[in-house]
Amino acid sequence: MKNIAAALVFFTRLPFWRLKAFNVPAEYFKQVINYWSVVGWLTAAVMAATLWLTSHILPWSVAVIFAILSRLLITGALHEDGLADFFDGFGGGTTRERILEIMKDSHIGTYGVVSLIFYFATLYSLLVNMDLHLACVAILAADPVCKFIASLITLVLPYARNAETSKSKTVYNKMSIKTGVVSVLFGVVPFLLLLDFHFWAAILFPIFVFVAMTYLMKKKIGGYTGDCCGAMFLMCELSFYLGIVVLLKTCIY
Repeated sequence: MKNIAAALVFFTRLPFWRLKAFNVPAEYFKQVINYWSVVGWLTAAVMAATLWLTSHILPWSVAVIFAILSRLLITGALHEDGLADFFDGFGGGTTRERILEIMKDSHIGTYGVVSLIFYFATLYSLLVNMDLHLACVAILAADPVCKFIASLITLVLPYARNAETSKSKTVYNKMSIKTGVVSVLFGVVPFLLLLDFHFWAAILFPIFVFVAMTYLMKKKIGGYTGDCCGAMFLMCELSFYLGIVVLLKTCIY
Protein backbone atom coordinates (compact mmCIF):
# COMPACT_ATOMS: atom_id res chain seq x y z
CA MET A 1 0.00 0.00 0.00
CA LYS A 2 2.89 2.37 0.68
CA ASN A 3 4.10 1.86 -2.91
CA ILE A 4 0.66 2.75 -4.25
CA ALA A 5 0.49 5.75 -1.92
CA ALA A 6 3.85 6.97 -3.20
CA ALA A 7 2.70 6.58 -6.80
CA LEU A 8 -0.47 8.59 -6.16
CA VAL A 9 1.51 11.37 -4.47
CA PHE A 10 4.16 11.42 -7.22
CA PHE A 11 1.92 11.27 -10.29
CA THR A 12 -0.95 13.48 -9.17
CA ARG A 13 -1.41 16.93 -7.66
CA LEU A 14 -4.26 15.85 -5.41
CA PRO A 15 -3.54 16.62 -1.70
CA PHE A 16 -2.90 13.02 -0.69
CA TRP A 17 0.11 14.24 1.26
CA ARG A 18 -2.25 15.76 3.83
CA LEU A 19 -3.28 12.25 4.88
CA LYS A 20 -1.05 10.40 7.32
CA ALA A 21 -1.26 7.17 5.33
CA PHE A 22 0.37 8.90 2.36
CA ASN A 23 3.42 10.17 4.27
CA VAL A 24 5.74 7.42 3.02
CA PRO A 25 9.55 7.24 3.16
CA ALA A 26 11.53 8.43 0.15
CA GLU A 27 12.65 4.89 -0.72
CA TYR A 28 9.12 4.03 -1.89
CA PHE A 29 9.27 6.67 -4.61
CA LYS A 30 11.83 4.52 -6.42
CA GLN A 31 8.98 2.12 -7.18
CA VAL A 32 6.40 4.61 -8.44
CA ILE A 33 6.81 3.77 -12.11
CA ASN A 34 6.02 0.13 -11.35
CA TYR A 35 2.68 1.22 -9.87
CA TRP A 36 1.94 3.74 -12.59
CA SER A 37 -0.93 1.68 -14.00
CA VAL A 38 -2.64 1.83 -10.59
CA VAL A 39 -2.70 5.62 -10.83
CA GLY A 40 -4.19 5.17 -14.29
CA TRP A 41 -7.41 3.92 -12.72
CA LEU A 42 -7.83 7.24 -10.92
CA THR A 43 -6.88 9.55 -13.77
CA ALA A 44 -8.90 7.56 -16.31
CA ALA A 45 -11.96 7.49 -14.05
CA VAL A 46 -11.87 11.26 -13.53
CA MET A 47 -11.37 11.95 -17.22
CA ALA A 48 -14.14 9.55 -18.31
CA ALA A 49 -16.54 10.84 -15.63
CA THR A 50 -15.88 14.42 -16.67
CA LEU A 51 -16.54 13.54 -20.29
CA TRP A 52 -19.77 11.71 -19.47
CA LEU A 53 -21.14 14.45 -17.20
CA THR A 54 -20.24 17.45 -19.35
CA SER A 55 -21.49 15.78 -22.54
CA HIS A 56 -25.04 15.97 -21.15
CA ILE A 57 -24.98 19.75 -20.76
CA LEU A 58 -22.37 20.93 -23.28
CA PRO A 59 -21.62 20.33 -26.97
CA TRP A 60 -19.63 17.14 -27.59
CA SER A 61 -16.52 18.99 -28.73
CA VAL A 62 -16.51 21.16 -25.59
CA ALA A 63 -17.03 18.12 -23.36
CA VAL A 64 -13.93 16.52 -24.86
CA ILE A 65 -11.89 19.63 -24.05
CA PHE A 66 -13.10 19.59 -20.44
CA ALA A 67 -12.22 15.89 -20.16
CA ILE A 68 -8.69 16.53 -21.36
CA LEU A 69 -8.40 19.50 -19.01
CA SER A 70 -9.54 17.41 -16.03
CA ARG A 71 -6.55 15.09 -16.31
CA LEU A 72 -4.18 17.99 -16.79
CA LEU A 73 -5.39 19.46 -13.51
CA ILE A 74 -5.02 16.17 -11.64
CA THR A 75 -1.51 15.45 -12.89
CA GLY A 76 -0.28 19.02 -13.01
CA ALA A 77 0.59 18.46 -16.69
CA LEU A 78 3.48 16.28 -15.48
CA HIS A 79 3.46 14.00 -18.52
CA GLU A 80 2.94 16.86 -20.97
CA ASP A 81 5.98 18.60 -19.51
CA GLY A 82 7.95 15.43 -20.14
CA LEU A 83 6.67 15.25 -23.71
CA ALA A 84 7.80 18.80 -24.45
CA ASP A 85 11.22 18.26 -22.85
CA PHE A 86 11.65 14.98 -24.72
CA PHE A 87 11.04 16.55 -28.12
CA ASP A 88 13.14 19.58 -27.26
CA GLY A 89 16.04 17.34 -26.27
CA PHE A 90 15.86 14.81 -29.07
CA GLY A 91 14.96 17.44 -31.64
CA GLY A 92 17.60 20.01 -30.71
CA GLY A 93 20.40 17.91 -29.27
CA THR A 94 23.10 16.26 -31.37
CA THR A 95 25.05 14.49 -28.60
CA ARG A 96 24.02 12.48 -25.56
CA GLU A 97 25.24 15.18 -23.19
CA ARG A 98 23.47 17.95 -25.08
CA ILE A 99 20.16 16.02 -25.26
CA LEU A 100 20.20 15.40 -21.52
CA GLU A 101 21.13 19.02 -20.86
CA ILE A 102 18.25 20.35 -22.98
CA MET A 103 15.73 17.98 -21.37
CA LYS A 104 16.73 19.21 -17.92
CA ASP A 105 16.27 22.85 -18.93
CA SER A 106 12.94 24.16 -17.64
CA HIS A 107 12.49 26.45 -20.65
CA ILE A 108 10.41 25.13 -23.54
CA GLY A 109 11.73 25.31 -27.08
CA THR A 110 10.29 25.16 -30.57
CA TYR A 111 10.21 21.37 -30.75
CA GLY A 112 8.44 21.22 -27.40
CA VAL A 113 5.78 23.72 -28.46
CA VAL A 114 5.16 21.91 -31.73
CA SER A 115 4.93 18.54 -29.97
CA LEU A 116 2.30 19.83 -27.55
CA ILE A 117 0.24 21.39 -30.34
CA PHE A 118 0.41 18.14 -32.30
CA TYR A 119 -0.44 16.04 -29.25
CA PHE A 120 -3.47 18.03 -28.08
CA ALA A 121 -4.82 18.58 -31.59
CA THR A 122 -4.56 14.88 -32.39
CA LEU A 123 -5.95 13.75 -29.02
CA TYR A 124 -8.92 16.07 -29.38
CA SER A 125 -9.58 14.99 -32.97
CA LEU A 126 -9.45 11.29 -32.13
CA LEU A 127 -11.79 11.54 -29.14
CA VAL A 128 -14.25 13.73 -31.05
CA ASN A 129 -14.49 10.98 -33.70
CA MET A 130 -15.80 8.50 -31.11
CA ASP A 131 -19.28 8.43 -29.62
CA LEU A 132 -19.76 8.97 -25.88
CA HIS A 133 -19.79 5.30 -24.89
CA LEU A 134 -16.76 4.35 -26.94
CA ALA A 135 -14.78 7.41 -25.84
CA CYS A 136 -15.42 6.73 -22.14
CA VAL A 137 -14.54 3.04 -22.48
CA ALA A 138 -11.45 3.88 -24.54
CA ILE A 139 -10.24 6.31 -21.87
CA LEU A 140 -10.79 3.80 -19.06
CA ALA A 141 -8.84 1.18 -21.00
CA ALA A 142 -6.13 3.32 -22.58
CA ASP A 143 -4.82 5.20 -19.54
CA PRO A 144 -3.91 2.17 -17.37
CA VAL A 145 -2.73 -0.14 -20.16
CA CYS A 146 -0.52 2.51 -21.78
CA LYS A 147 1.00 3.41 -18.41
CA PHE A 148 1.73 -0.28 -17.96
CA ILE A 149 3.38 -0.47 -21.39
CA ALA A 150 5.40 2.69 -20.71
CA SER A 151 6.56 1.33 -17.33
CA LEU A 152 8.20 -1.63 -19.10
CA ILE A 153 10.96 0.75 -20.15
CA THR A 154 12.80 -0.06 -16.90
CA LEU A 155 13.20 -3.66 -18.13
CA VAL A 156 14.81 -2.81 -21.46
CA LEU A 157 16.81 0.36 -20.77
CA PRO A 158 18.98 1.67 -17.91
CA TYR A 159 18.35 5.05 -16.32
CA ALA A 160 20.36 7.63 -18.27
CA ARG A 161 21.05 9.86 -15.26
CA ASN A 162 21.84 9.34 -11.59
CA ALA A 163 19.92 10.49 -8.52
CA GLU A 164 21.93 13.72 -8.28
CA THR A 165 21.30 14.82 -11.90
CA SER A 166 17.69 13.60 -12.06
CA LYS A 167 15.08 16.38 -11.98
CA SER A 168 12.99 14.44 -9.46
CA LYS A 169 16.09 13.24 -7.56
CA THR A 170 14.75 9.70 -7.99
CA VAL A 171 16.07 6.72 -9.93
CA TYR A 172 13.34 4.18 -10.59
CA ASN A 173 13.78 0.54 -9.60
CA LYS A 174 13.42 -2.12 -12.23
CA MET A 175 10.14 -4.00 -12.26
CA SER A 176 10.30 -7.16 -10.15
CA ILE A 177 8.00 -10.17 -10.41
CA LYS A 178 5.86 -8.87 -7.54
CA THR A 179 5.52 -5.35 -8.89
CA GLY A 180 5.09 -6.76 -12.38
CA VAL A 181 2.04 -8.77 -11.34
CA VAL A 182 0.42 -5.67 -9.83
CA SER A 183 1.26 -3.59 -12.89
CA VAL A 184 -0.12 -6.18 -15.29
CA LEU A 185 -3.36 -6.62 -13.34
CA PHE A 186 -4.13 -2.92 -13.06
CA GLY A 187 -2.96 -2.21 -16.60
CA VAL A 188 -4.52 -5.05 -18.56
CA VAL A 189 -7.78 -5.85 -16.71
CA PRO A 190 -9.66 -2.66 -17.78
CA PHE A 191 -8.51 -3.24 -21.36
CA LEU A 192 -9.80 -6.83 -21.41
CA LEU A 193 -13.04 -6.29 -19.49
CA LEU A 194 -14.24 -2.92 -20.76
CA LEU A 195 -13.14 -2.69 -24.39
CA ASP A 196 -15.00 -4.69 -27.01
CA PHE A 197 -12.74 -7.42 -28.36
CA HIS A 198 -13.13 -5.99 -31.88
CA PHE A 199 -10.90 -3.13 -30.72
CA TRP A 200 -8.24 -5.25 -29.01
CA ALA A 201 -5.99 -4.99 -32.06
CA ALA A 202 -5.51 -1.31 -31.18
CA ILE A 203 -2.96 -2.46 -28.59
CA LEU A 204 -0.54 -3.12 -31.46
CA PHE A 205 -0.21 0.62 -32.03
CA PRO A 206 1.28 1.51 -28.58
CA ILE A 207 3.45 -1.61 -28.70
CA PHE A 208 4.95 -0.35 -31.95
CA VAL A 209 5.45 3.11 -30.45
CA PHE A 210 7.14 1.59 -27.40
CA VAL A 211 9.59 -0.39 -29.54
CA ALA A 212 10.37 2.60 -31.77
CA MET A 213 10.89 5.05 -28.90
CA THR A 214 13.03 2.67 -26.83
CA TYR A 215 15.22 2.12 -29.89
CA LEU A 216 15.60 5.88 -30.32
CA MET A 217 16.42 6.40 -26.64
CA LYS A 218 18.99 3.63 -26.64
CA LYS A 219 20.63 5.01 -29.75
CA LYS A 220 20.68 8.66 -28.67
CA ILE A 221 21.22 8.62 -24.90
CA GLY A 222 21.77 4.98 -24.01
CA GLY A 223 18.83 4.86 -21.59
CA TYR A 224 15.76 6.74 -20.40
CA THR A 225 14.85 9.63 -18.12
CA GLY A 226 11.69 10.73 -16.34
CA ASP A 227 10.85 12.96 -19.31
CA CYS A 228 11.17 9.95 -21.58
CA CYS A 229 8.64 8.08 -19.43
CA GLY A 230 6.10 10.88 -19.69
CA ALA A 231 6.58 11.16 -23.44
CA MET A 232 6.36 7.38 -23.83
CA PHE A 233 3.03 7.20 -22.01
CA LEU A 234 1.40 10.04 -23.93
CA MET A 235 2.55 8.78 -27.33
CA CYS A 236 1.47 5.23 -26.51
CA GLU A 237 -1.93 6.46 -25.37
CA LEU A 238 -2.33 8.66 -28.44
CA SER A 239 -1.47 5.76 -30.73
CA PHE A 240 -3.97 3.56 -28.87
CA TYR A 241 -6.77 6.02 -29.62
CA LEU A 242 -5.52 6.20 -33.19
CA GLY A 243 -5.80 2.43 -33.44
CA ILE A 244 -9.37 2.50 -32.18
CA VAL A 245 -10.39 5.17 -34.69
CA VAL A 246 -8.64 3.30 -37.51
CA LEU A 247 -10.54 0.13 -36.64
CA LEU A 248 -13.75 2.13 -36.36
CA LYS A 249 -13.33 3.93 -39.68
CA THR A 250 -12.26 0.84 -41.63
CA CYS A 251 -15.46 -0.95 -40.58
CA ILE A 252 -13.54 -3.75 -38.87
CA TYR A 253 -15.80 -3.21 -35.90
